Amino acid sequence: MNNLHRKNRTRFKIKKISSRKRLTVFRSNHHLYAQIINDDQGITIASVSSLEKSFKNKKNKSKKELAEDLGKEIAKRSLKNGIKEVAFDKGKYKYHGIIKILAEAARAGGLHF
Repeated sequence: MNNLHRKNRTRFKIKKISSRKRLTVFRSNHHLYAQIINDDQGITIASVSSLEKSFKNKKNKSKKELAEDLGKEIAKRSLKNGIKEVAFDKGKYKYHGIIKILAEAARAGGLHF
């Protein structure tokens, strides 16, 4: 399946069905990014990235440990902004590996999706 089709299908269903804020994930070859987006206003409420100094200093961590830390941090930042329920937008990625670890860590951090 083409990644573009998966991304479009995922986003369409989330925006059509859910009025929740959207937790979207992007994974490059070297870094991970996660952000909470309010689609009604078109703004980013909270974001976290493996490029931030607090995560970049932990170079000896594996990608899985880094994904878990990012999931916990995005949950903490969204709860700080008063957001408890989000819709998880995995984008063009399958729900396994690093994406799954980040999602489960966000759930453990207090987000509901």
